Amino acid sequence: MAPNISPLVIFIASIFTSNMVLANFLGMCSYLAISSEYKTASGLGKAVTLVLIITNVANWAIYHYVIEPLGLEYLQYIIFIMVIAAIVQILELFMDRYMPDLHANLGVFLPLITVNCAILGATLFQVIRNYSFLQTLLFNLGSGIGWWMAIIMLAAIREKMGKAKLPPGLAGPGIAFLITGIMALAFVGFSGIFPVQ
Repeated sequence: MAPNISPLVIFIASIFTSNMVLANFLGMCSYLAISSEYKTASGLGKAVTLVLIITNVANWAIYHYVIEPLGLEYLQYIIFIMVIAAIVQILELFMDRYMPDLHANLGVFLPLITVNCAILGATLFQVIRNYSFLQTLLFNLGSGIGWWMAIIMLAAIREKMGKAKLPPGLAGPGIAFLITGIMALAFVGFSGIFPVQ
């Protein structure tokens, strides 16, 4: 039985109050590593959003129509990771063929989407919360948009700050962590608007 929460509320909450990066701190490795250039960060954000939607809708269907009916809950992690890995591999081949510049810029981080904890985390959230298909679709769309929004905001700020003189201790990851912390505090302000899932 799916929780009685409007899919629209789930969508908006997954962007702002339950943001994968700024509230749940999932997917931080690629978020911090790729956020130094806006164009590349935006490309990775689009790829993560696409992977979130496709893999988690597929995982929802596999969970409800294969895993649950056959009593294979003990294999769900392995099955979910296999689906994520297969879809990321297909996406990587597609980008290599049709978007070689973006594929080259993302480098090793594109295959790392497979082990991006935001992807598996979203799958596990939707299973634990027992979302319906529409709730799952909008949750993953919102989670992808939220992740994308966070990485492009950080990339835009870091590009602007690239021209500024920073103390040596803050250059690189130091300033990225500070900016992320301030953005997370700002997003906490949205928590009174939408109910936490």
